[in-house]
Order: sequence, then C-alpha cells, then structure tokens
Amino acid sequence: MKPFRYQRADDVPGAVGMLAQAPHGAFLAGGTNLVDLMRLGVATPDLLVDVRRLACDRIEELPDGTLRIGATVTNGELAADRRIRRRYPVLSQALLSGASGQLRNVATTGGNLLQRTRCVYFQDLTTGCNKREPGSGCPARDGHHRELAILGWSEACVATHPSDMAVALAALDAVVRTRGPDGERTVPLTELHRLPGDEPERDTVLRHGELITAVDVPPLAWAARSAYRKVRDRASYAFALVSVAAAVDVADGAVRDVRIALGGVAHKPWRATTAEQVLRGAPATAERFRVAAEAELAVARPPAGNAFKVPLARNILVATLLDLADVPS
Repeated sequence: MKPFRYQRADDVPGAVGMLAQAPHGAFLAGGTNLVDLMRLGVATPDLLVDVRRLACDRIEELPDGTLRIGATVTNGELAADRRIRRRYPVLSQALLSGASGQLRNVATTGGNLLQRTRCVYFQDLTTGCNKREPGSGCPARDGHHRELAILGWSEACVATHPSDMAVALAALDAVVRTRGPDGERTVPLTELHRLPGDEPERDTVLRHGELITAVDVPPLAWAARSAYRKVRDRASYAFALVSVAAAVDVADGAVRDVRIALGGVAHKPWRATTAEQVLRGAPATAERFRVAAEAELAVARPPAGNAFKVPLARNILVATLLDLADVPS
C-alpha cells in the first residue's frame, strides 16, 4: 500500500477545506471499498480525510415527511430503522441483500453510493482498464464480462455499478445533498452516477472535494408496497447479476403509479422510465407487465457473454411486479 497522510475532520467545512488542498486526496468513512482498493494499488490517495465522526449520523423526519439520512449512517442502522422498514421496505431489503452484517455495521450511506466497480480488470493492475487508467483499453469487452453491463455501456467501458442501496434510492426519487468548495447543492440520485461515455474514470458528477452530507427520501405513501429482488450467482452475499427495485400503486385493477429501477445492468442504477410510462394507467396484468419489461429492455446491447441478462431482467421485473400487484401470473 502506498504511504499516505491521515487527518480527522471536526466538521463538514473543515473536511471540505482539507481535501480542497489535496488534489490526490480522498474522504474516508467506513472504508469498506476504498481500503480494499488501496491494498490492491488501484486507489493511491496521498491524504485520507476521516469524515466518520462528523454530525451526519442521524435519520431525521422533516416537516413535509421527507426522511433525511445522514451520510455516515451505517447500512446496518438504516436497514433496521422502523420508519425505513415500514415506509420504504424496498430500501431495507436492498441493504440486507448487499453485504454481511459485519460490513453493514461499518459501511456508510455516503460511501455505499460511491463504491467503485467490481470489474475484475479494474482491480487487476497487470491489465489495462480505461476506468483505472484512461486510454489503456477495456479488456472486458472481449474478455470476461458475464457480470457486466447490457445497457448504456460504451466502447470505453462495460462496467456496472455495484450498490444495491443506490438502486432502491433511484426508484424512490431520492436526492443527494452535498457540500463542496463551491458551497452546497442537491443532486437527484438518478443523476448522481454517470454512464461511461468516453470518460469511464468518472463514476459520478461530484467534483473533487465535494462531500455527500445526506440523502433525502421524499414521502411516497404507496412506497409501503415496494420490494427489492436480486439474482446472484450464489445464495451467500454476492453482487447482483440483475436486481429490481419497484414500488407500485394499484387500484381497481389498474396501475395508478409506479417506480422501477434496475441494478447489475449498467454503469449506474438504471431508472426504468420507459417501463413506468407503459404501465401508468394500464391494467395491472401479467401481459402488461411483460410488455413494459420488453419495452425497457429493447435498447439493451448485451456483449456476447451476458446476453442471458436480457431475459433474466425481463423475468425478474415481471415477477416482482406480479407479487407487488397481487395478481396471478
């Protein structure tokens, strides 16, 4: 591991100021992803600014019913929170499917959103990787890409974003709050992460030194009928081949409203807006659910080794909607 300096921040402005003076520094919270990458030599920050003890460790209900989740709230605390379990079961389920209890007790909300890809070439310094070293190529395109993207990928990168929590938050229209050298701003969760384009090294729209301070989940009464379903290679903790986060409002046999996001299929959590448009106002039937899933996946471009993900995504989306709408298959 490359030597680095360590500083502990006492407040948010102090943390932002420390990193602003270190172009190659990084924020450190739980470190469950960053420290692994440092051990591999993939991440080589020369300064770590510890933000774990900042006053961002609470879940608060705002006057309009929004739940504000502090960036250093652990995944374990968030999954166990009664308000989350009652109002947004999709989020609690996503967190519980994402890692072991030991990791959930360390990993933080902000850090979970900023996980790097688990592509084997990204983590292997003996190979090229445009995400790790721009211009060095993407060996995954012609190599091992079974777990990688089928939507939104580019010639430069076919990696996927690994967070389960981010998929659920994308479906819930969550908003990320940040503080950076230029002040505070809010970013819709669906706009936080980027598709790779010709700059796959940029995972998010955050600027250097910009710190996530909280995530706001807006009130959505019918999100109590929501679920997260994840398909993976083994029953133990593993990253998603395909996952679905969905919330459905059904009345009188019709879909009044719906929120859907897919995981394991793109460089970012994939909000299924096409499927949502097909479903709103339509009959809540198995046939309509299949039509919506096929419409969403019509733009999929799977590499040769993971074409199975297209029917897998379709089937898991339909099955999840059927369960939530409580209609026969």
